[in-house]
Amino acid sequence: MRDLPKIELHLHHEGAAPPAFIRGLAKEKSVDLSGIFREDGSYAYRDFWHFLSVYEAATSVLRTPEDYARLTRAVLEESASHGVVYSETFLSPDFCGGGDVAAWRDYLHAIRETAEAAERDLGITLRGIVTCIRHFGPDRARPIAECAADTAGDWLVGFGMAGDEMKGRPADFAWAFDCAREAGLRITVHAGEWGGAASVRDALDALRPERLGHGTQAIEDLALVDRIAEDGIVLECCPGSNVTLGVFPSWAAHPIERLRERGVKVTVSTDDPPFFHTTMTAEYENLSSVFGWDEEIFAGVARTSLDAAFCDAATRERIAKKLGK
Repeated sequence: MRDLPKIELHLHHEGAAPPAFIRGLAKEKSVDLSGIFREDGSYAYRDFWHFLSVYEAATSVLRTPEDYARLTRAVLEESASHGVVYSETFLSPDFCGGGDVAAWRDYLHAIRETAEAAERDLGITLRGIVTCIRHFGPDRARPIAECAADTAGDWLVGFGMAGDEMKGRPADFAWAFDCAREAGLRITVHAGEWGGAASVRDALDALRPERLGHGTQAIEDLALVDRIAEDGIVLECCPGSNVTLGVFPSWAAHPIERLRERGVKVTVSTDDPPFFHTTMTAEYENLSSVFGWDEEIFAGVARTSLDAAFCDAATRERIAKKLGK
């Protein structure tokens, strides 16, 4: 499973930071983050909402473009070791320069420069998707969208929204998404992780995304599932994340296979892998053991993922060769 070529479309950049990396950075900066780690060194949190607090605490020691360059290398080394050949990572100017366009450009340059070096060294290609943070509110999303629009191009390819799905309405963020869309950015949005099928429908109606982050609670409404399938909306499924956080009680209860059988385009990602004790290899192993997925199904999922990737045609063609497509 480790050696199968994989594509990951749903990865939070800071959420992919190895705990040891964050502990080391905190020590360098004399910041006490002991409260966010368990005795075994892993991240400690009680539930999804506490996880958001721990995530933001861990991110607090990432203060400079150089910090993000080092983070990018660590994340890409880990992803490449699990057979990932192409990845899209969620980045937020909220954390990278506080929403200031000039500062954001410096962070983005550091991340991109490191990613290009990693592509030469490790053979993994990275592209960026800016995300606004839902629980920071729609007013805060506006400058984040402007940062995204200002730096849209061949590397910064998408715009989305993460954070607490229970705060606000998708329609509240329409201005930010329209701004990003007008700049040529492709659209994804987190929905249907915690807010049920209704949150998926609201996101589709208000924000018109091509992809949904998670989206798996759409299974509560089969008419909605059929709409997703008919419209070709791609789901960025993260089963290990969902099970660890308790969205679904077990791997066997996860709806990814039911969604796939009903014609929905599903992809597989890790979300925030060290937080959820997972890797792309582990995701594949669990899908194989629980649902009987074989190499043919995994190859199909990889092709679906590549077709749904927000990269340009030349990049897609180059990655396709790595999939044997």
